Amino acid sequence: MSLMSFNPNDLASRRDEILARIHERVHVIDMGFTIDGMPSPCHIWTGPDSGDGRGGGYGRFSLNGVTVAVHRVVYTHYFGYIPAKKQIDHKCNNRPCCNPIHLKLVSHLANQKLRAKRAKESKQ
Repeated sequence: MSLMSFNPNDLASRRDEILARIHERVHVIDMGFTIDGMPSPCHIWTGPDSGDGRGGGYGRFSLNGVTVAVHRVVYTHYFGYIPAKKQIDHKCNNRPCCNPIHLKLVSHLANQKLRAKRAKESKQ
C-alpha cells in the first residue's frame, strides 16, 4: 500500500474488527480484584492460550497469520506502542485477563519484582 492510497478510515475499521474478534472470546468475570476499593472484573480470554508450561496461560490468537498475545494487542489498542524491553504486567495477576485497566507497561525487572511480591503475598 502506498502512502497515496492510505485511508485512515480503513485503519479504524481494522482496529474495530480486531477488537470485535477479541470481545467475542472474552467473559467478564468478577475475580475479586479491586482498583481504588472498587470491584474491577477481569476480561477472561476463552480462546487458545500459550499452554501450561513456564510462561503459559496467556491468551493467543492469529492476527494476519501471526500468533500474538491478546493482552499485548489490547494494551497497544488502548495505550499505544510497547517499547522494546518493556513488558505488560497484569495488575490482577491473572494471565488470561485482557481488561485494559488491569494492564500496565513495566520493565522486565519491575515485572519480576511484582511477580515475586504477589507470590509471597499469596503464600501468606
